[in-house]
Amino acid sequence: MYRKTRVIYVGDIPVGGGNPITVQTMTKTDTRDVKATCEQIKDIVGAGCDIVRCAVPDMDASEKIKDIVDFSPIPVIADIHFDYRIAIKCADNGVACLRINPGNIGSKKRVKEVVKACKHNGIPIRIGVNSGSLERDILEKYGNTPKAMVESAKRHIGFLEEFGFYDIKVSLKSSDVKKTVEACRMFAKQFDYPQHIGVTEAGTYSIGSVKSIIGIGALLLDGIGDTIRVSLTDNPVREVTLGRSILKALNLLPDSPKFVSCPTCGRIQFDIKRFAEIIEKEIEDIKKPITVAVMGCAVNGPGEAREADYAICGGKGYAAIYKRGKLIKKVDEKSLVKEFLLMIKEDDD
Repeated sequence: MYRKTRVIYVGDIPVGGGNPITVQTMTKTDTRDVKATCEQIKDIVGAGCDIVRCAVPDMDASEKIKDIVDFSPIPVIADIHFDYRIAIKCADNGVACLRINPGNIGSKKRVKEVVKACKHNGIPIRIGVNSGSLERDILEKYGNTPKAMVESAKRHIGFLEEFGFYDIKVSLKSSDVKKTVEACRMFAKQFDYPQHIGVTEAGTYSIGSVKSIIGIGALLLDGIGDTIRVSLTDNPVREVTLGRSILKALNLLPDSPKFVSCPTCGRIQFDIKRFAEIIEKEIEDIKKPITVAVMGCAVNGPGEAREADYAICGGKGYAAIYKRGKLIKKVDEKSLVKEFLLMIKEDDD
């Protein structure tokens, strides 16, 4: 059962409380370069991104963020460290959320000023805890452990709650998959604030995708996670597409097709790889919670076909088409894709 957290709003998107899990990424352009940043946002929106985060390192960037917010069709989060004045300026310039660590903003007076700006503008704060930047006293007491990450989050939450601020989202991340998962699980037992999950600094696509799938997937299977980000040394579009694939694999992407295809073996007499790739791509934009199977095996094929909403079970030069477990027809390979997709797209049942 999914863990129900309290709800916050990032722009017009509800986060937590059992609402759909959102996919985030971060722009990798210089935020002061408005044109380049907006172009990258356009690309990630096309890939299905729900929320975007931009680094705001100085006051110049905090001024430019207004133009980025005005352009962006999805909510923009400002990522800020150390300077409370940058946080206040971003809040006043229309961002949908601030990502800060209250502990590195400075004195309580400065944290209070940031909270005041967020209250005034009606925006939440994401507390981002990273195992690579934990406070010295916490490290000395607990070591670099999941417990230390949770204690750091608890401290930062306390800074905000002291000023009556509760529109909070929390992330606990490490480049170590196990440490990330353990910290998030530990936090979930103690707090009901929504969690943003991901494995930070996961690496290049080859290893980073594996680490992200394991870490994010493990937490989602536990019912933990209200927003996700795949962190790769790669184009943010790839982060978004992989994030969506993780949600789709776990049936957590609303109104999205589930695709099944067999891995092939020596029994196959049907070019399943070619047909599977074509059909998987063609059904990407269908907004139905359906299961589509492309099989080519006399052993498992008929069974999978009966379990799917729409299925192909291929043979030598032909394929059988199934609809909700019933054999509809057998067609030759030349007309297979056209007839199969037409049946899916025109079926209103």
